[in-house]
Amino acid sequence: MIKQVPYTSVKTEGFWKNRQKINTDVTIPKIYDRFKDTGRFDALKCKYEEGMPKPHIFWDSDCAKWIESAAYSLALSPDEELEAKTDELIDNIASAQLEDGYFNSYYIPCELENRFTNRDNHELYCLGHLTEAAIAYYQATGKDKLLNVVKKYIDLVERLFVTEGSAAFSTPGHEEIELALIKMYELTGDEKYKNLCSFFINTRGTSKKDENTRSWVGSFYDQTSMPVRELTEAMGHSVRALYLYSGMADLARVDGDKELKNACERLFDNIVNKRMYVTGGAGSAHFGESFTCDYDLPGEEAYAETCATIALVFFAHRMALIDINSKYADAAETAMYNGVLSGVSLDGGSFFYVNPLEINIEKFNTKKNFHNSHEDLLTQRVEVFGCSCCPPNLSRIIASFGGYFYSYDDSTVYVHHFGAGKAEFNGCSVEQDTRYPNHGGVRFTVKGLKGKRFAVRIPGWCEYASLNGEKLPHEPVKGYLYLDVEEDEQIFDFYFDMPARFVACNPEVDGCNGKVCVAKGPVIYCAESVINGVKKLNTLSVDPTAPVGSEPDEETGALRLRVSGFEDRADDRLYMRYSADNRDKKEITLLPYFAFANHGESNMLVWLRVAER
Repeated sequence: MIKQVPYTSVKTEGFWKNRQKINTDVTIPKIYDRFKDTGRFDALKCKYEEGMPKPHIFWDSDCAKWIESAAYSLALSPDEELEAKTDELIDNIASAQLEDGYFNSYYIPCELENRFTNRDNHELYCLGHLTEAAIAYYQATGKDKLLNVVKKYIDLVERLFVTEGSAAFSTPGHEEIELALIKMYELTGDEKYKNLCSFFINTRGTSKKDENTRSWVGSFYDQTSMPVRELTEAMGHSVRALYLYSGMADLARVDGDKELKNACERLFDNIVNKRMYVTGGAGSAHFGESFTCDYDLPGEEAYAETCATIALVFFAHRMALIDINSKYADAAETAMYNGVLSGVSLDGGSFFYVNPLEINIEKFNTKKNFHNSHEDLLTQRVEVFGCSCCPPNLSRIIASFGGYFYSYDDSTVYVHHFGAGKAEFNGCSVEQDTRYPNHGGVRFTVKGLKGKRFAVRIPGWCEYASLNGEKLPHEPVKGYLYLDVEEDEQIFDFYFDMPARFVACNPEVDGCNGKVCVAKGPVIYCAESVINGVKKLNTLSVDPTAPVGSEPDEETGALRLRVSGFEDRADDRLYMRYSADNRDKKEITLLPYFAFANHGESNMLVWLRVAER
């Protein structure tokens, strides 16, 4: 069985060390302050009274993800003040837990008599996040108070949902607990947690009780239109869907369930080949925050919720623990460097919920009048949302991202991601010396693997790779180059050719015909009006045949690019005779997509027109 190398065994340097430092120093404290200000943390005491901020049905999940983030941070860098704050929150949860194990900061003080009657009210979703937080905190500190809380709560859920069947519904409206239950099974070895996960996954789409408690959109929205093993297309609310698929992948792995694994593979391929943005974003529709149909990937109207992109990373990572295939790490890498990091500002203090591929400020401001939520159409990141699922989700994945780099089995160590740093695990060590993602050179120093194999992913974006200055010695297998380690200490010098490239889109994607986006390595680039001194970015076009320049950007830790192109001349006329000469040469500056909206309010564009020659 393939095993993940834990994040605690990986010491990052370079790009990811910087992002993790910002996360620890700024993001986690900022989220704490905002959750304190808005009443989320005080709600955990379950002592709501009139005049206080009223708890919301999903606040427990926000708080739990913050606790999980704090746990990851504490494991990497002990901090007495942060630990004390976390202990206080856990004490409040434990004190408020009911005798039968139930805990929910909304239902206990507001309508306890109605617990487990509304399938879409997130009780099991919140328990899932509390469980993941409890496991992370126990592993980071050795403290088991929250772990004991969730164990008792899960026992109640098992009794009500499985043994008695007395709950008003059979499966969660918002999936998440499935992932947590497999983590509990792997932590404790207790089969009851895996069995409860199996019950929720295999009952989904088959229960009459769920049909009577469907969410407001319909069965496709919460993935109950058919049994999960029959699914062929990603459907409905994108975060719910991707959490479900992640749980399915977990269960398929621990049970060796090929039928479930095949369903996961179908869903994964459907997403990355037909329903994923070039940035790794997932979910294209504002209505229902949902997947829609193949090739429906509007840029300006993109939803691409930060949590959905994070969930895609979860799904891809779990599939890579079943089957060593580079398509999984390719998708996770695209999502991490683009659609995930775009969710948080460069200074770590503000966030996006929605991540569009185009911003036209004038149109956005007009459309805000027709949207119910200010979170749907933002041109600048904000410190807190009414629905603040994304900020702590970002902080927990950034803090633990070292755990996505490597896996191993009895014969082989697998390298899925690249970044400066060192991993020590299972009696061996792997050190990467690299300037990735800005340069394609990666030197691996491998110790303690003599007689085993070392498998390195060849990125899907890379057209030419070399090893020790020569062409690869043999063909990669499903995107990984397998090498025999013959010395106690051995160096492998890889080079992944990383020129800037112009990426075209399938012509079935509306609005992208005749356009390209620019990428370098795993990083997707965009243009901003404030950087380029133009009012309307759709007046720009690029020349894909011209050389592309680059320069380091200390602010982002990545590169800025310079492409040759043109700016159309415009006047007040609505229509005019076409002329290809009605333009001026223009050098266009591009910055990493994850860095947009950090330089004041600005128009932004990923897909640029190709200039006529």
